[in-house]
Amino acid sequence: MRVLMTGAAGHIGSVLRERLAGRYDLLRLSDVVRMAPAGPGEEVVSAELSDISQVMTAMDGIDAVIHLGGIPGEDTWENILRSNIEGTYNVFEAARLNDARRIVFASSNHAVGFYRRDQVVDHLVAQRPDTRYGLSKAFGEDLASLYVDKHRFQVMCMRIGSFQAEPKDARQLATWMSYGDMTRLVATGLAAPDMGFAVVYGISRNTRAWWDNAHAYRLGYDPQDNAEDHADRLLAVEPPEAGGDVALALQGGIFPEMEFDGDLDAL
Repeated sequence: MRVLMTGAAGHIGSVLRERLAGRYDLLRLSDVVRMAPAGPGEEVVSAELSDISQVMTAMDGIDAVIHLGGIPGEDTWENILRSNIEGTYNVFEAARLNDARRIVFASSNHAVGFYRRDQVVDHLVAQRPDTRYGLSKAFGEDLASLYVDKHRFQVMCMRIGSFQAEPKDARQLATWMSYGDMTRLVATGLAAPDMGFAVVYGISRNTRAWWDNAHAYRLGYDPQDNAEDHADRLLAVEPPEAGGDVALALQGGIFPEMEFDGDLDAL
């Protein structure tokens, strides 16, 4: 398998580059940011995702895509539109034109961030994006659904929680995704047969998770880490996490609290 990874210079991409080294016939690394030179089994290319001609060049000869590229948090509409919406469309369309019909897409928990913390949600719940960033990830999931139905793609949409070496605050007792488990989930998305359109949660096997990840387990994901191992340390911090009433009530944390002028009691 020849794999293209967009956003390869970012936090997730840098970790996956190291951990996926040697697993595939080729790992082609794409970003607009300078990266370390290619190692064995690697190629490094520069590609602006909002320019489909550059994406087409990066996609040439590729079998599958790990799509991480884009802005990784809230930003202006103009920036989100260019990087996360136009860029994601270009990746899917270039993949179609190059017959690379398997994509592992970095969605986000912020595509469903307006659910309350006292709810457990699964892969079938309606999207409830909490920011322009979350909206762009909801768009990416809908785009994936279109390409699965219309063009026979196989797509795993990972609603990534909190990707860290170790969980950093009390919220991450529910949302943490370890480096090892991210690698396991991506490898599952590249290998699972007859996956179709799959929405899964990018989290470790956390005792306090708000997200039912049974669908990921059915596809073969077997996480090995649990944020609960860090609970005593995280809960001893005062305050245990940042944010006001909105952040502490909703799964998206500080993201739904940004620019919020709604009615929390109505959510």
